Amino acid sequence: MRIIAGSKRRLRLKTVEGNDTRPTADRIKETLFNMIQNEVPGCYFLDLFAGSGQIGLEAVSRGAKFAVLAEHAKKAADCIRYNIQFTKSEKECLLLQMDVIAALRSLEGKYRFDIVFLDPPYSSGLDQNALAYLKDSALLAEDALLILETARGTDTAWIADAGFTVIKEKTYKTNAHLFLKKDGNIPGGGD
Repeated sequence: MRIIAGSKRRLRLKTVEGNDTRPTADRIKETLFNMIQNEVPGCYFLDLFAGSGQIGLEAVSRGAKFAVLAEHAKKAADCIRYNIQFTKSEKECLLLQMDVIAALRSLEGKYRFDIVFLDPPYSSGLDQNALAYLKDSALLAEDALLILETARGTDTAWIADAGFTVIKEKTYKTNAHLFLKKDGNIPGGGD
């Protein structure tokens, strides 16, 4: 696993040993960042359920102004801490070792995020909890883009009830990225 592009290109990142995390494959990460390449430079990026931190660090390498990485598991947070130091990204990154809802609460009034990436354990319901919190939060910039990674074929009908609209979907062999906007912030969608 490595940083694919930008100022920290080709740096190899450490991953968490075992099956507690699912690192995003480099080819999928490259596709994802090709799809959002125009939104990343200068953005505030929030990486929830950060695992090894590779998504937030890729965003920083590609010009994100600042990234917050939230991860509850100690082994994963230690891995993120190492990767932040190894890539010399301490000034552009903040690691929050706590559960996602506690992390979101701790960020209120401090930041507004342009891009939020959520990669929770599949079928855990943690994605629903995070989106329910974000729906009424001041953490999202006016036109924030949220990207939810799910297992391919997962029922996502609940997203509309959560106050978000899927504006695009990219499906891979075993998973998918859903690109979401908060209802009322959809181009041409009115309020």
